[in-house]
Amino acid sequence: MGESRERALRLSIYLTLAFFVLELAGGILSGSLSLLGDSFHMLRDFFSLLISFAAVKISRRPPSGRKTFGYHRYEILAAFLNGVLLLAVSFWIFFSALGRLKKPSPVKAPLMFAVAMVGLVVNLVVAFLLHGEKEDINIKGAFLHVLSDTLSSLAVVVGSVLIWAGATPKIDPLLAMAISLFVLFSSLALLKETLRILLEFAPPGLEPEKIAAALMELEGVKDVHHIHIWSLCSNITAMEAHILTGCTQASLLEDLKKRIKATLREKFNIVHSTLEFEWEKCREDGEGGQV
Repeated sequence: MGESRERALRLSIYLTLAFFVLELAGGILSGSLSLLGDSFHMLRDFFSLLISFAAVKISRRPPSGRKTFGYHRYEILAAFLNGVLLLAVSFWIFFSALGRLKKPSPVKAPLMFAVAMVGLVVNLVVAFLLHGEKEDINIKGAFLHVLSDTLSSLAVVVGSVLIWAGATPKIDPLLAMAISLFVLFSSLALLKETLRILLEFAPPGLEPEKIAAALMELEGVKDVHHIHIWSLCSNITAMEAHILTGCTQASLLEDLKKRIKATLREKFNIVHSTLEFEWEKCREDGEGGQV
């Protein structure tokens, strides 16, 4: 999985950088703000993909004495930076388009159309490369960037055709404003997901009560409490809990631990769990978020 992600990201980086240069030149020569804005989307995607590539490489470093969980959180930090970058770009495009809407400028529609068509093809290729890998939140961030560019390239193609056919040049800044709003909402969704992980909130759909109920169906488990659930990164969920049991033999206790971990992994996709076994239920000591 790691090698396929690296290949997809590397090829996407090359394609994105090459088209950024082409689209930047096309936007300047044609006078199209939407095309120019789309070129900066591509530049943003280039840096986004570079950050994602670096995060994939760094996250594979093994844990050390002081970094016991390794470098998995680097991908979340990178995804958060991608979201902030998306947010900033969306505001820049919107206010630039607002100024152009008040003072429309002529646009060379044929050149705008040709460059936008190339951009549409490049974005579709890059989106295809990243689509199969987007279970990783960091690559999901890069995929969202490319998806926004794919839609904006399609919008620019349509806008160039309309302007070519004699429609008002105001279509260009209007398209740019619509693109900026799409980028804004996609960036907010990405920021929300990364903040959830950074703040160590439980992943959506994982309720402590349901997990406790499932574990209490196992023979030997009397009660489950003091449950904490959090995401280490996009694809690693961790949990700690206290298990009240009547098992006193070491061999039976080891078997119970294996069955609990298997249940957590198979039913809830929790791959890292820390369990504290008790033979007398501990008193509530003020730890928050417990069951």
